[in-house]
Amino acid sequence: MMFPLVRNALSSLRIRSIQQIRARQSHSKHSPDFHDKYGDILLAGGTAFCVAVWVFTATQVGIEWNPSPVGRATPKEWNDE
Repeated sequence: MMFPLVRNALSSLRIRSIQQIRARQSHSKHSPDFHDKYGDILLAGGTAFCVAVWVFTATQVGIEWNPSPVGRATPKEWNDE
């Protein structure tokens, strides 16, 4: 009952497979653009910057990274007053 409706809807859409898209793109002339020239360098630079900032933050800023209170927290004596 629902199958003819779905089949008609899918056939009306022009869905191309990935292989057809890649074949069409490979036939066109492709000149290198900004991303082809500098994409990998920018990705590596951004990654290095991110890692450097996190290493600096974790080691030099002095944030206390939620250490365990086991052995440091001692209960107070109970008062019945």
